[in-house]
Amino acid sequence: MHEYFSTQEPTLKNEHTGRFEGYNLIHITAEGFAPYAIDPEYTPTLYKMVHDGYNFTNYYCPLWGVSTIDGEYANNVGLLPKSGTWSYRDWGRNDGNLYFCFGNQFNRLGGYRVMAFHNHTYTYYTRDKYLPLSGYKEYYGKGNGLDVVGYWPESDLEMMEKSVPMYIDDEHFVIDYMTVSGHLQYNFNGNYQAYKHKDVFADLPYSEEARAYLACNYELELAMTHLLDALEAAGKAENTLIVLSPDHYPYGLYKSKENKDPDADYVSELLGHKVEENFELYKSVLIMYSKGMTPETVDKPCYSIDILPTVSNLMGLEYDSRLLMGRDIFSDSEPLVIFLNRSFITDKVRYNAKTKEVEFTSDDVVTEEYVDRMKKVVKNKFTISTNILDYDYYDKVFGN
Repeated sequence: MHEYFSTQEPTLKNEHTGRFEGYNLIHITAEGFAPYAIDPEYTPTLYKMVHDGYNFTNYYCPLWGVSTIDGEYANNVGLLPKSGTWSYRDWGRNDGNLYFCFGNQFNRLGGYRVMAFHNHTYTYYTRDKYLPLSGYKEYYGKGNGLDVVGYWPESDLEMMEKSVPMYIDDEHFVIDYMTVSGHLQYNFNGNYQAYKHKDVFADLPYSEEARAYLACNYELELAMTHLLDALEAAGKAENTLIVLSPDHYPYGLYKSKENKDPDADYVSELLGHKVEENFELYKSVLIMYSKGMTPETVDKPCYSIDILPTVSNLMGLEYDSRLLMGRDIFSDSEPLVIFLNRSFITDKVRYNAKTKEVEFTSDDVVTEEYVDRMKKVVKNKFTISTNILDYDYYDKVFGN
């Protein structure tokens, strides 16, 4: 592994390096969130955060092996999840060194209140083990200091109302949220958040499942509105960076056995066209927003594994980019988006591993050797990600 990393090209600092140095950071993994839950009329706060911040138009959130926990792992750890297991849980079981997680990076920097919150059962997926290892020694969930009402799913707004006062008066803070209001099932009988907001979307010409999906995600809109208002009232809106991305696409909307019709495709209904299922199904949203920032549209292909290095660079944190599987989106390095089935996207091609088809996406001359080389890069990244976990590699390099 030492030899592998010694051959990797580091990403270079760039004009975005340190742009948010000294800011507070609020990092949110949003349960089952997707671009079609954002609308200027129905969700004006989320719409503003997308278009007044960095607008990543070519962002993907692949589905890994274990849905939510693997999506959280990709966002927080910057490694490809290991197949056949709960990668984040395994770090917790082994008391491993999650050296680059935001909590640990800012703890080493010093001077920050570092906290994590989740509005479902605090032990679910063993979050009580792996979040402290990620640097969030102060972790509060339902049953562990975050007293939210026991509806299913629980309220994202209530989580904000009860958690924000715990840190808003601190001079500097780094906060991690895992939401739950957008969780399946998407109907008005078994999803309390959907039922609560049913009337908001009653006039839309969609199926019950599609309207229920929009309705339960409306709770996230209310949560973000409350958060921005609280930051504004505390005078911290202009020195807090908010980063929000999903854990996975809402698979409860796409050919799901959870629905009355297990072959139904409600994603296409919300998109307004038949979704392409190898790439487009995972097309997603990444929000990076701070009040008063200069909006910027970013068309470069990117994905959830890129969040950790990108935000680390924006916050001016010192890190070895070779040791993460993602890349700083704002660097001049070649973009690479990797999917579970080994399909990939670069700035030159889209390779479909299922059909073996190569789609050329630029005017550059692309050789067969280039595609073969990228296949090897993808294979190596899966292998190295697994080895980092299995051998606690960061502990070998950095120690405790």
